[in-house]
Amino acid sequence: MAYNGWAIDEYLDADEVNRQLEVLKRGPVYGVKPEALESYVKDYFETKCRGSKELTEEAKNYIPGGVQHNLAFNYPFPLAMAKAEGAYFYDVDGNRYYDLLQAGGPTVIGSNDPVVRQAVIDLINECGPSTGLFHEYELKLAKKISECVPSVEVFRMLGSGTEADMVAARIARLRTGHKNLLKMGGAYHGWSDQLAYGIRIPGTKGMQSRGIPGYVFRHTDEFFPGDLEDLERKLKRNKLDGGTAAVFIEAIGPESGTRPVTKAFVRGCERLAHQYGALLVCDEVVTGFRIGLGGAQGYFGIDPDLTVFGKVIAGGYPGAGGIGGHRDCMAHLGAGLDSSGKKVKKALCGGTLAATPISCVAGYTTICEIEKRNACETAGRMGDRLTKGLQELIKKHGLPFVAFNQGSVCHLDSVGTMQYAINWKKPWELPTILKETGRRQKEMEHIGAAYMAEGIVTLAGSRLYTSAAYTEEMIDDVLARFDRVFANCGLLD
Repeated sequence: MAYNGWAIDEYLDADEVNRQLEVLKRGPVYGVKPEALESYVKDYFETKCRGSKELTEEAKNYIPGGVQHNLAFNYPFPLAMAKAEGAYFYDVDGNRYYDLLQAGGPTVIGSNDPVVRQAVIDLINECGPSTGLFHEYELKLAKKISECVPSVEVFRMLGSGTEADMVAARIARLRTGHKNLLKMGGAYHGWSDQLAYGIRIPGTKGMQSRGIPGYVFRHTDEFFPGDLEDLERKLKRNKLDGGTAAVFIEAIGPESGTRPVTKAFVRGCERLAHQYGALLVCDEVVTGFRIGLGGAQGYFGIDPDLTVFGKVIAGGYPGAGGIGGHRDCMAHLGAGLDSSGKKVKKALCGGTLAATPISCVAGYTTICEIEKRNACETAGRMGDRLTKGLQELIKKHGLPFVAFNQGSVCHLDSVGTMQYAINWKKPWELPTILKETGRRQKEMEHIGAAYMAEGIVTLAGSRLYTSAAYTEEMIDDVLARFDRVFANCGLLD
């Protein structure tokens, strides 16, 4: 496909990447040497980040854990950011960082973009951030998304990706008359009760969903990513027990592609879902308007019944969620009539601060700017440059790390934690897996701290998002900083 507006030049060899990750997982642990980590903590965090430490220490008295967002739990303590601009962050102590977190993915054109910011300011000056009534930008946003994503005939804005996944399940049950849900193991489809299942590591079932009664998962199951036989086996089983209402997928693989899948697998999911009377739900919370204007579904050539959006849908502003899809499916959120005029049941869906004027104007302006600037391709080229450079550095330093990317969604795996899976046919392996993943997770936190001390903000020390705000010179400077961290890494076992 060679770019042509997409973020991906040539799609990765998913089987080969998974083979490399499996080798990494089975091998000894490499990471930041203890003496180097101690130096980073003493010379950088304790010396140059005193303002952040004071703020986050006080915050522990008023905020659970001291921060409001899971991505902010960083070792040795969270950093307090004061400014975001393009490809950069600035903390309260004045330190500058390259932003490869990108707020978890939404800022495809860069943080705090001036064009989007001005559109938001103009709207606030005119009508304020929220009215509770219809605003023209609701229509503009919905129309723009429909023009970009062929499967989205109708779109509804919501407050988050979690809400959109919740509503997708309700629509699917009403549309198909079936009751069971199947999701890709390891994928994250929000934290609602029924979908907080098998998250991060395939096979975990409800282990990471504390506070949710086990009976809630009676009609939810996971299938192993990349395994169409497993998916069909569970579709067949469900056929004898209420049928499958929806198959949820992340098209590039679970957890934003940390365990990548093949194009054939993605297309097979669509085929099997429809063969067994289920809707295909494509979760594009990360990939929507990042892989391309047509989303990952456009790149892979699939036609999902429902698409879940988040993050970029509000351009980095609050209220970032939405669901779109085929008209007859989305009829369950409307006046109760499908395209033929037949009355259909309406799914429960609310949200006082969904589709606010501020979220709609920010989302609409951002998508228009992504299109004008060819931002998906630009960000993808930067992702390719970063990944290639990381692979060269890994080889230079003789490390077992694995670097790969799907356009501007980049991965730098140093310990292979996400490659683990739980096989319930071998329950005796569970204690060993939990111990090993916990140990490796700790080393991810340590290397993430080293990146931070060198001026690079990542997602959990293993995921890196590039944006159109990056230049080749910036990427080369980022690589020089990774070079310094890698020079301080070695065998820890």
